[in-house]
Amino acid sequence: MDLFDLSGRVAVVTGGNGGIGLGMAKGMAKAGATVVVAGRDAAKNAAAVAELGSLGAKASAIAVDVLKEESCRALIADTLKTHGRLDILVNNAGMSIRKQPEDYTLAEWHTVLDSNLTSAFLCSHAAYPALKKCGAGKIINIGSMMSIFGAPFATAYAASKGGMVQMTKAIATAWAKDNIQVNAILPGWIDTALTRRARQEVPHLHDSVLKRTPAGRWGVPDDFEGIAVFLASRASDFITGAAITVDGGFSVQG
Repeated sequence: MDLFDLSGRVAVVTGGNGGIGLGMAKGMAKAGATVVVAGRDAAKNAAAVAELGSLGAKASAIAVDVLKEESCRALIADTLKTHGRLDILVNNAGMSIRKQPEDYTLAEWHTVLDSNLTSAFLCSHAAYPALKKCGAGKIINIGSMMSIFGAPFATAYAASKGGMVQMTKAIATAWAKDNIQVNAILPGWIDTALTRRARQEVPHLHDSVLKRTPAGRWGVPDDFEGIAVFLASRASDFITGAAITVDGGFSVQG
């Protein structure tokens, strides 16, 4: 359907070289978008670009350190220099340090908040003029189930992802006048490198997730292809400030 066609659109995906980010990048690439993979690891960036290219997509990579404002701004500037426009920004880069709150250092707290939340603000701030110039734009922020729930090992992560949802709502109201829609996706337990480490660090996590998830399985990055296309396309032009769970039903369980 034309509503979901992303031909001619340029999308930047931070953390797009693996996991959920790459899953979303693949969905948008299949829908016709040019995808810019933004990440620190050059080898992973190149592998992701090759995978997107194998789908027949136009893709490129730009190195970025989302902890640095100048790097976030350079990401957008380089995208405009290479591709001439920016239509879609996916703020997906993120990390976690799993500790009890009393064991956290202030430096660790700032690392998680800056990686997950501040980086999304910086990239959005840098992208705004380009999106406005196009007359329309889409920003997709990646929250988490921890935007809704708490967990004893995820104090900083939960704070950053809860903040992501509230920032999404605030920016959505600010930029609606510019025809820029800003929405959040809240992933459930997805099989990625990040959650594989979690399964090593949190006893019985794998079995408890399966027990609570009505779909009866962990999610996979490809589960995010469709939601990415929907939120990046004209099909979602009257949806802004939303936070949509993609979790196999985990969050609706009492």
